[in-house]
Amino acid sequence: MTTYGYLGPQATFTHQALGTLAGLDGFAGVEQATAYPDVLSTLDAVLRGEVDRALVPIENSVEGGVSATLDQLVNGAPLMIIGEVLLPVTFCLCARPGTTVESITRLITHPVADAQVRGWIATHLKGVEVVHAGSTAGAAERIAAAGEPGDAAVCARIAADTHGLTVLADGIADNASAVTRFVLVSRPGRPPAPTGADKTTLVLFQRNDHSGALLEILEQFAGRGVNLCRIESRPTKTALGSYCFTVDAEGHLADARLAEAMMGLHRICADIRFLGSYPRADRQPAEVTPYTTNESFAAARRWLDEQGGISSEA
Repeated sequence: MTTYGYLGPQATFTHQALGTLAGLDGFAGVEQATAYPDVLSTLDAVLRGEVDRALVPIENSVEGGVSATLDQLVNGAPLMIIGEVLLPVTFCLCARPGTTVESITRLITHPVADAQVRGWIATHLKGVEVVHAGSTAGAAERIAAAGEPGDAAVCARIAADTHGLTVLADGIADNASAVTRFVLVSRPGRPPAPTGADKTTLVLFQRNDHSGALLEILEQFAGRGVNLCRIESRPTKTALGSYCFTVDAEGHLADARLAEAMMGLHRICADIRFLGSYPRADRQPAEVTPYTTNESFAAARRWLDEQGGISSEA
């Protein structure tokens, strides 16, 4: 049986996202998965072999990349993304029974959630101290177990219900259409087979900082018809001003256009970390032009081989 870990505790958005994975090989259900207190310990559990796979948040449509996840995938021991989940997220304000909105003096939540309700807090809880927790569900659990008078949490409704808290306001997100993306991570191995609606995640390290360095990277994708879903700079943590790029590209390692782009990147980058090719959660196939299909690349290689007997291995 395949074992799973996730950013816990129970009733986090990650816990809810994990419930959508029913049907995967070896998935025994959410109740059999192991919760971990933060992203680092969740991913470390995969590296140590405590679990086979782990689900962690990586990106939010409002706040952007989740730094804890990106930094571990960029700088930590090698891991591989084998799938993704998209989950709409909504928040509520909750507290122990008897607490009123007017009596709140301290608000506890996860930093990503804080960023998504900042406008609502500024309007309705002006001047209230905001304290960050490892997860939204953890904030609710903390208040339920040892909350002080005036404490409140921002979390998912299910977390408030799980811990017996009173919902003081619901649907408080600044953006009602917010979506969080989660990635399913395993130890490195063979990527899932291509489906025609895939995504590939890479970390690209510049050889040196110079004018046009980012353009050189982007040209490797553009010249081969590879569309990018996301590109984000991350500090390498080696020196001030030293950055790498995390990239989500449409397509699979098995697609000729993406494979050729990666070979081009290998020539110009100091290093590349391949984080996996995996099915897109939205199952949206890439738009492939007639001259960037696998067959068009194969035909070009055959033509080159015919010119003067040049071998494809030359």
